[in-house]
Amino acid sequence: MTKSIEVTIFPDGRLDTTNASEYLGLSQKTLAMMRCQGNGPAFIKRGRIFYYKEDLDAWLQEGGKLSSTSQKRFPE
Repeated sequence: MTKSIEVTIFPDGRLDTTNASEYLGLSQKTLAMMRCQGNGPAFIKRGRIFYYKEDLDAWLQEGGKLSSTSQKRFPE
């Protein structure tokens, strides 16, 4: 079953935390925890937290290659 979602993307490709979490299918709290741990998608802070859609897509592609949580990769 496929669920359609509607997200708002700024003209420059940014998404706020609410829309990024919807896009990724994660909670806002999970995204916040990932930011603190340094293992989530790239983000910028300009008064508020924003994510670029291309960074979210790259993070999804990279993370989609794991077959178990024990395979967590660390930056080289």
